[in-house]
Amino acid sequence: MDRLILFRHGKAEPESASGEDFDRRLSPRGVRESVQMGAHLADLGFAPDLVLVSPSARTRETWAAAEPHFPKAQARFDDELYHADSGAVRHEAERAGGTCGTVMVVGHNPGLQELAVRLLMEGSAPSSLIARAQRHFPTAAAAVFLIDDNGRPAFDGLFFPERDSGRGD
Repeated sequence: MDRLILFRHGKAEPESASGEDFDRRLSPRGVRESVQMGAHLADLGFAPDLVLVSPSARTRETWAAAEPHFPKAQARFDDELYHADSGAVRHEAERAGGTCGTVMVVGHNPGLQELAVRLLMEGSAPSSLIARAQRHFPTAAAAVFLIDDNGRPAFDGLFFPERDSGRGD
């Protein structure tokens, strides 16, 4: 793997019809922001070869919204990513990344945020950037890292969704 993209799922509804967290779906804002982030990443040339997706409803829907921008990506739904901690997310990405250039993980906080912060620290990113990622890694945010041959990360981008101030969804 030479690039890792961490993509947090879009804004989800507060509850599901089943009452289970796993079944929570994206809100209209979550769908909109997931489409926009997928388009933004693709416009910047960040196209994954492999996408690891948590099997929850909201992560599946996030990938479905972004997928049209990445027509060559192969998606794999990975049970280990549902509420995985940062170590588990990194392990799954590294394991899968042995056979491809760019891996995207569509998952959840706090694991994605913690991993983004850890990779920023390991890559000697500016302290202001590390502090920003520690403070806030909102829904539909993405963090991108180049990974060298020794597995060391280098910051390649931190992207937050544009919020529509006039919409309440």
